[in-house]
Parts: sequence; structure tokens; C-alpha cells
Amino acid sequence: MVTTKKLANGVRVITKRMEGLLSVTMGVLVGTGAAFERDDEDGISHFIEHMQFKGTEKYTAFELSDAFDAIGAQVNAFTGKDLTCYYAKSTSDHAVEAFALLSELFLRSTFPEEEMAREKGVVLEEIGMDEDTPEDLCLDLLARAAFGNDNYGRNILGPAENVKGFTREQLFAYKKERYCPENIVISFAGNIEPALAEELAEREFGSLKGEKFVEREKHIVRRTDTLFKKKPIEQAHFAFAFPTVTRDSDDLAAVQVMNMVLGGGMSSRLFKRVREELGLAYSVYSYTSHYAETGLLTVYAGVNPKKAEAAAEAVKNVLEAFKREGITEEEFLRGRETMKASNIFSQENTSSQMLVYGKQMLYKNEVYDFEKRMAEISALTLDDVMRVIGQNLDFEAAASATVGNLKSPIKL
Repeated sequence: MVTTKKLANGVRVITKRMEGLLSVTMGVLVGTGAAFERDDEDGISHFIEHMQFKGTEKYTAFELSDAFDAIGAQVNAFTGKDLTCYYAKSTSDHAVEAFALLSELFLRSTFPEEEMAREKGVVLEEIGMDEDTPEDLCLDLLARAAFGNDNYGRNILGPAENVKGFTREQLFAYKKERYCPENIVISFAGNIEPALAEELAEREFGSLKGEKFVEREKHIVRRTDTLFKKKPIEQAHFAFAFPTVTRDSDDLAAVQVMNMVLGGGMSSRLFKRVREELGLAYSVYSYTSHYAETGLLTVYAGVNPKKAEAAAEAVKNVLEAFKREGITEEEFLRGRETMKASNIFSQENTSSQMLVYGKQMLYKNEVYDFEKRMAEISALTLDDVMRVIGQNLDFEAAASATVGNLKSPIKL
């Protein structure tokens, strides 16, 4: 059972009732993230996400976390390229208290100066940790190679210089512009009565005010750069990015099945050839990212520097053969069934459902239709996937990134 409600101020509420469970996940989704930031704001969405937990008009940071713990609830948040999400999971009998606490930190955070100073140190450590995690560093570099320094090319954490300089005034100004009622969705999934969920949303968010929301334009410029960061580390990391479809594309399901066969699991082409048969990499995979205006098909490998050239050659050979020969009927059926199973499994997870239904409402202002999604996957044919292979593996349009102790970057 799924219900929706739009509050008078524009906040949208969606509730997925999942009877038979004993818990509920609740999330507040905001349509903002790294892709919407300007240069002087780079990293501000993520920093605000951190600061929301650092004290409100009623609670200190410790008192907030202690209050969640007192009812056995879990609370967290994340920032993406075009989404920031704050969420909590509780037993159904503590849903009222959990949502009140989640709303408190979301609506009434005060960003105390002393907490800002401390949290800047925390985020700077996170930036340092990212710098010391070469897989993440390689994929961040790849985004910049594909999109430049703007929109989807931005690192979510932002540069250290920006983080050091953020002020309370900047944070409140950004929230005023981006955390507007029309740009917020509240999503519940689990064993909660829709009427109660909507009552809670109205109680906490009904009085939220904001200026009329005006979306920022993103000027997407696709690039085919090759970026390289030399680091004295034990492994070499390289990745390629190909342009792919948007999240609204009719070919989305076909592309996702294609990716499953290429590098989405232990039976995928990349894993079998590069790791299992040749032993050239421990980690090798592919995945897709889909946005409103564009998308990326990413292929990644982490290898011994002495085997980097051989591993890169093996990856290229797999990609070329994949594009030239396509896939077998058996691979197609296995990939399609894996996609269907993944969607079915997510139906049994309150956190996944909160996010799936919340995103669909935030991005498209519509209710996620599970039956339609399953029908689209089931209707796919081998020809559909063969067609998108040719359209989505454009070697001339690919970007690449390399991190490691190599003399030169890996190129496609």
C-alpha cells in the first residue's frame, strides 16, 4: 500500500506500508548535492549534512545521538551528486519519537561556531582519508575527467580550502535557497499507518517556510580527458567512463542488464576474464550512474603496478569483444534474472524502499511503480541489450583516470 500527500507549503510525503514487519525507515530527501554547487560552495552540501547533527535549539550533539540510542533507533545521512538524505530506522512502536528527533536535527540545527570548528577538522580528515583511498580517488578523478570541474565532476567532499573557510552565514544562505519545501520529500517505508506518517509530517514540516524555489541550471559539458595522479602506493588503479543513458531513458533497464553481464558480478565478463582466468586483478567491475541529463558507464580495476599494462590490455580486450560480439542468450537471461531478483530483494528492505520511493517522488514527482519496473525488465529481449551495447561503448567518447606508482596513465 502506497499513499502520497502534498503539504500546503509544497513538501511531498510518500508512505509505503509494509505490513508484517516490526520496523520503519523514515527519510527526508533534499534535491541538492555536489552537482548544484558553485565554485565557492564546492563541498557545502556535504558539510551542511555533517553540521545538521551538531546541535539544535533543544539538543546538543550528544543529546541528539543519546536520544536516538535511548529508543534503539539508528540515524544517518549521506550526500550525493544531486541528493542529500537524512534518515532514521526505528521499531514501529518508536516511530513517533524517531521522526520527531529526525525532524529536530533537520529543521532546527543551529550550527554552533565551536561545533563548526570541530567538524571542519572531521571533514578535513575525511578528505585526507579519501586521498588515502586510491579506489575512491581514482573514481573521483574519473568524474572530473568526464565532466570537468563543474556539476557531476565535483568531488562531494569539496576542496580543503573551501571547508576551512565555510561560515555559518554561508551554510544558512545555502539552506535557505536549496532546503525549500518544494525541494523536499519525506519518505516512510515499513510498518506504519499512512495516516500516522502524514500526521507526523504535517506536525513537523507543515510550518516550514521558504522562498519560492528556483532550480539552479547545470551546464553539462562531456569531456574525454585522461587524468593521472602518481602516488607511491602498492596498487595501480585505473578506470574508464563511457557516456550512457539518463535515468528517464526507455533503455535504462537494457543498459543495466548489459552492465550486469559486463562487470556487475562474479559471473561477469570482466571478473571471469581479468581476475579468474588471467589473475591480473583482485578487484575489477563495472557500474552505471544515471542522472537527469546524462549518465556514466564506469569500468574499474585495481592491479599490481607490474601487471598494470597487461591488466589494462585484458580489460580493453574484454570491452572490444563485448562490443564486437555482444552477449549470449544464456548471459542475457542470467543478467535479466539477476536484475529482477535485485528489485524483488529490495522490496523486503525498509531502507531500500524508503529511498526508492523517495527518489522517484523527488526526481519525477511520481510514485515508484514496482510492477511496471518488473514488467519492463521481463519484456527485455536479447536484441534490446545487443542494441544498447553498441550505443553505450563509444571508445571515442570515453574518459579515463589512473592513480598509482606508474610512469604514465592508462589510456583506453
